[in-house]
Amino acid sequence: MNGNLRVGNLFGIPFYVNISWFLVLGLVTWDYGGGLAAAFPQLAGALPWLLGFGAALMLFASVLAHELGHSFAAQRQGIGVNSITLFLFGGLAALEKESETPQGAFWVAIAGPLVSFALFALFFALGQGLALTGPLAALVGLLAYINLALGAFNLIPGMPLDGGNVLKAIVWQMTGQPHKGLVFASRVGQWLGWTAIALGAASVVGLSPLGSIWTLLIGLFMLQNANRTAQFGELQGRLEGLTAGDAVVQNSPMVEATTDLREFADTVLWTGPSPWRKFLVTDAEGSLVGTVRVDALRQVPPELWPSKIVADVMEAPTALTTVPADQPLLEVLKTLETQQIPALAVIQRDGSLAGLLETVSIQALLQRSPAPVA
Repeated sequence: MNGNLRVGNLFGIPFYVNISWFLVLGLVTWDYGGGLAAAFPQLAGALPWLLGFGAALMLFASVLAHELGHSFAAQRQGIGVNSITLFLFGGLAALEKESETPQGAFWVAIAGPLVSFALFALFFALGQGLALTGPLAALVGLLAYINLALGAFNLIPGMPLDGGNVLKAIVWQMTGQPHKGLVFASRVGQWLGWTAIALGAASVVGLSPLGSIWTLLIGLFMLQNANRTAQFGELQGRLEGLTAGDAVVQNSPMVEATTDLREFADTVLWTGPSPWRKFLVTDAEGSLVGTVRVDALRQVPPELWPSKIVADVMEAPTALTTVPADQPLLEVLKTLETQQIPALAVIQRDGSLAGLLETVSIQALLQRSPAPVA
């Protein structure tokens, strides 16, 4: 993961920190340590900054608890969590897949803010119930405020914030189509991002008392991510109803195992330049039994090609990912991206090979298919 350092595991979930996390850690330590030194002159030496460092760690512990709330809600629905990452603007729980229902998506989205509000209530109660004073009271009060602000900020109804995911779930429930919820929440996120950028820029040049450089940076972060989720939502809409079988490469590179190497060579060498360097091999029933590289012809003297068949030089298809022809195309695209593979084989319901599917063949299908009218 670029720019991320693995720290360990939390409840079986890989835990990372982005290098930007160290910048915020230093800023919070310096800022809050300086505030404590000014407010409590009796704190000697480096003690204010040690307390500031502790406050910074507790800040990120609160963010981590927030992300664990999302993670546990997802796991209760049988959704795996790939990782949790802390970075400049907070945290991110990377889930294996989305919830299958809008109700499930709602609870995953709301779980994080609920954890933050619960921590706010806990720290507020500690501060009031224990009648704390001095630096300790200030630290507990800070943690209460941080968790309240974290929960409230994340409920702003625009992607990529939790409130945007709540809004997505609501629109999904109303329309029955998850991509419409994602696009709508992303549009709201784009509007909020531009608003934050405008306020932040105006404050930087002295035209507005509202906002700050952080408002500008948060706006840029929201806009970038909202643009990405809007594009993905539109892609979801275009892929809706399409399956792996729809995106099979036309004239896929397929050859029967019993084909002699002379015929195979005539097909791939003498009929014009072939873009394929590997072919899928099928048996007499059309089932996938292996793959054969064009370079395998070099392993056999040309005079023996008529007496040798493809099965003699083919490889087992162990490294080839297969998907059923009726699998939704969006799931197939996610498989290609998450496993970082260039292509996979599509299998018909009767077990026969339908052909090869590549990312470029999905793009070609989308170019042939008209975009849906909103």
